[in-house]
Amino acid sequence: MVKSGNPHGQLDPLEPVKVAKTIAKLRLRYVVITSVDRDDLPDGGADHFAATIRAVKYHDSDVITEVLIPDFQGHIDDLSKIVDARPEVIAHNIETTEELTPKVRDPRATYEQSLHVLKTIKKLNPAVYSKSSIMLGLGETDAGLIATMRDLREVNVDILTLGQYLRPSRGHIPVTEYVTADRFEYFRQIAESLGFLYVASGPLVRSSYRAGEFFLEALIRKNGHDPSQHPPPTNS
Repeated sequence: MVKSGNPHGQLDPLEPVKVAKTIAKLRLRYVVITSVDRDDLPDGGADHFAATIRAVKYHDSDVITEVLIPDFQGHIDDLSKIVDARPEVIAHNIETTEELTPKVRDPRATYEQSLHVLKTIKKLNPAVYSKSSIMLGLGETDAGLIATMRDLREVNVDILTLGQYLRPSRGHIPVTEYVTADRFEYFRQIAESLGFLYVASGPLVRSSYRAGEFFLEALIRKNGHDPSQHPPPTNS
């Protein structure tokens, strides 16, 4: 577990290369890259994300990369850094319904801003696969959940995961409901009917879900991805 704190802008400039070399050594074929929030950095860590993606591709051009990113406060220039590094999948989690967002999320992370981020990703590169996640068990209504899924489809999100909210600490809001597997299946069917390319839905599903990664990897390799389009990293 990573403790919260303020690193005061400190970064390991060699981390992108270290990550890339580790991935190459382990011969991983599909990787998910994410980080703790870096609000202490002017760009929210976008440059570091992009450098890591480029380094991974440079050291093993066959690796498929998925990045789970924050909203970068909606700054398009920072989102562009991620898209320009050419990961195959970009994920940003909307987390909950519009009604519950002020109660569940940081006040700076608004529902509309998350939709704007997901919409902008597709606008910058329509070919990239976009992905989002919703937690259940926070007190959401069926109508609110379905409305959120519709909103995600309106901004062309391809992949959706639905999972059970678990309270990380006493400082977080309590679980309202432990949703049954049958209800997760019900919502999976609704999501698929709305046109998502792939839906993973279940109590143990998380935003980075292995079954979804298997599906995406097979799809991307079938449709082809051109590693030569990835620029070399700054430090290789």
